[in-house]
Amino acid sequence: MNEAIGNEATEETGGLVLNLEYTLAAVPEEVFRMLAESAELVKWWGPHGFTVPEAEANLVVGGGYRIRMTPPDGEPFHLSGEFLEIDPPWRLVYTFRWEEPTPDDRETVVDLSLGSTGQGTRLVLSQGPFLTEERLDLHRNGWTESFEKLQAVLDSRA
Repeated sequence: MNEAIGNEATEETGGLVLNLEYTLAAVPEEVFRMLAESAELVKWWGPHGFTVPEAEANLVVGGGYRIRMTPPDGEPFHLSGEFLEIDPPWRLVYTFRWEEPTPDDRETVVDLSLGSTGQGTRLVLSQGPFLTEERLDLHRNGWTESFEKLQAVLDSRA
């Protein structure tokens, strides 16, 4: 089961924050590994039809990551950032920035919190602040489809 819980404007930043909540059919340790390890990210990251030919991550606080994504019809592009908090298997926080940004892009912070449900993992994502609703919607769609792909990979291992 997955459920989007919407988006909201935040007073502190004056920006928009994306909040999503999903329940995945796997234990938190496995979900955290899928979210954090380069070899696992390439199997599910990105919207439907996108591939990730390369992902690198130095999984330490202050360490960086870089992901190369390729859309179905187009040139590859990159996103990168640095890890701000790492608490396996419960929390992963990092900055997120496009290396080829549009004028409405700015660096955001992704906060992924995991909790055990007894039958799987509750994954709560918060990302922001976004400058525009359009950019927030782009990320909502990207995360929603990415989490669908993540569940498919987890299902194939069950």
